[in-house]
Amino acid sequence: MVVLDVRASAIATCARAGQFVMAVPPSAGATSVALGIHDVAEHCLSLLVCVVGSRTLRLAALHPGETLSLFGPLGNGFDLSGHPNDVAIVAGGAGIASVLLAARALLRAGSRVRLFYGAATAAKLVDRERFAAAGCEVVVATDDGSEGMHGFVTDALARATRADLILACGPTEMLRATAVVARTMDVPAQLCLEETFACGVGACWGCVVRVACESGVEYARVCREGPVFLAEDLRW
Repeated sequence: MVVLDVRASAIATCARAGQFVMAVPPSAGATSVALGIHDVAEHCLSLLVCVVGSRTLRLAALHPGETLSLFGPLGNGFDLSGHPNDVAIVAGGAGIASVLLAARALLRAGSRVRLFYGAATAAKLVDRERFAAAGCEVVVATDDGSEGMHGFVTDALARATRADLILACGPTEMLRATAVVARTMDVPAQLCLEETFACGVGACWGCVVRVACESGVEYARVCREGPVFLAEDLRW
């Protein structure tokens, strides 16, 4: 993974925790990539790029002084208005990109924040230092046991003391498991879904998920009504 620091004051000044941008790599035409907003500082924002194909490779290869087209901020973001005393943040793999702003905001408000961070191997654990430096308690789990707890990060969450609120971002199976832990502990959870967006603004309806509604179940667009949903509302 590569962290890109981009000067984009219009986005940085209004970005909320859990929102994302659509980024167009140089020479990629109109083909864009959805990236969670990792951090903001003055007129700049940080984007965490996980290289998985040609478009993300172009982004990761950008040099200082080059330009990048961004559209955002997009999505609803996390709701941090409840003033929780103790918050557990669960991140899996590239999901770490979307939770740092939430951690910073909660710490500024006086909350205790614990980051439960999981990845396949120790080599894939990235940018933990920013969380620790901000004041988070960091718990690590790896699938192969190369660092931290050997196993899934949701197992570490299940063994921890109860929080007032759970926030999570990562692979779908991790989010499902987080929802189960939250239900077992009777803790509200907000899940930031990872999705590959075609448009990012809800026009194509290519990123729908089933959610509960008054009449039963309806389809919501992850990019428009999400990417953050209440765990109790999702109908996987």
